[in-house]
Amino acid sequence: MPRIIDLSTPIRAGHFRWPTEQTLSKSFARGDFAQATRISVSCHAFTHMDAPRHFDPEGYTTDSLKLEQTIGPAAVVDISGVGANAPIREADVAAAGAHIREGDIVLLRARWDLQESIETPEFWTRAPWVEADAAEWLYGRGIKAIGYDFPQDYCIRNLVLGDRTPAVEENVTHMILLKRGVIMMEYLCNMSAIQGARCMVYALPLKVPDADGAPSRIIAIEED
Repeated sequence: MPRIIDLSTPIRAGHFRWPTEQTLSKSFARGDFAQATRISVSCHAFTHMDAPRHFDPEGYTTDSLKLEQTIGPAAVVDISGVGANAPIREADVAAAGAHIREGDIVLLRARWDLQESIETPEFWTRAPWVEADAAEWLYGRGIKAIGYDFPQDYCIRNLVLGDRTPAVEENVTHMILLKRGVIMMEYLCNMSAIQGARCMVYALPLKVPDADGAPSRIIAIEED
């Protein structure tokens, strides 16, 4: 039997970084005949997908994503040995990613969700981050999409801390990968449950017209 692994972070109201509301527009307690839940959430909160429009005014939007871009064979690139508060460099991804094939989805696995909870500031301020040479190496492999289980750009911590607004070029993975057409899948979890070096990934963003990103349900499937 295939193993199905859910890589999606639950959408929770009250997150300190992402103002998210979950309410009932209908409820049995109020005497309604059905329950109906409403949510209000950013397209870039929790597990989500970035479309190129996020950083490129001429880039295409979420509803123009083709399913072939976000479904397919994936290489699991384990860089968890890098550890906290450390840069992920070309040598790290090259050593762990020799099995990447052209057209792959890459799952860049730091196992960071096992170190810090996404509900806490430490998840953001102590994480490893991707350096430009590592992003360029990954782009050079001809990958079509990439997923992370950690805040992949160092400057994200500046946004969380509120100490300064980063310059656009500090958004390394967005500039080197996303702007050049590599779809980004952010804030995945549970990658540690993937046992092998390769799997199939099915990533389905909500079809939000003219949007620059969308909440997504992302799963990995491994054959026994």
